[in-house]
Amino acid sequence: MRIVFVHGAFVRDGAWWWRPTADVLAEHGLRSSAAVLPSCESEPRGDLRDDAAAVRELLDASAEPALLVGHSYGGMVITQAGDHPAVHRLVYVTSFLPEAGEALAGFGTGEPPPWHVSHGDGTASVREELVRPLFAQDFDDATYAGAAGRLTAQNEVVFGQPVTTAAWRRIPSTYVVCAEDRATPPAKQREQAARATDVVELPVAHHPFVTRPDLVAGLLQTMT
Repeated sequence: MRIVFVHGAFVRDGAWWWRPTADVLAEHGLRSSAAVLPSCESEPRGDLRDDAAAVRELLDASAEPALLVGHSYGGMVITQAGDHPAVHRLVYVTSFLPEAGEALAGFGTGEPPPWHVSHGDGTASVREELVRPLFAQDFDDATYAGAAGRLTAQNEVVFGQPVTTAAWRRIPSTYVVCAEDRATPPAKQREQAARATDVVELPVAHHPFVTRPDLVAGLLQTMT
């Protein structure tokens, strides 16, 4: 069993974010990789369809069964890409399980959240002064410095793009509620979790694969 990780919005270098958990998994003989999302890294920026295609290309690289893990916005991507013969289970971490026809923007209030900054060029990012208190309150200084250097502007169109298929309707899924997340309220997470096959709640913040790789890797091992 291999594990494929899909990161959330407004960041690049998914391998860096995933590495703490990847290292623990490797100690137990489990191979993992992180997708590169065109909406965050290509020039010009790609869209949700491109992100899903990138994930499917990674899945195509091997016939080995895979756990497909989506974090935050990554849940939209794995929902679109996850109906793939290699996918054994979908894992949503403080994330979203859209129905076909639903877009990420539809899960909000209709107004951009206070941390959202539109740049007027079709991209958006996170308001810098709110990153640490909302998304990374449990990062130490060195880890936060590494994370801050990997924040990026993302193609804003992805937030209004609906998925055309809902892989979780056909493939078993686990939702990981991050009970100390200040960016995605736990109550909202639990609403999304009601669509999943199984639900696990952990005492962690928004990026548990960075700060609590022991918990994340341990949970994933139970699914392999």
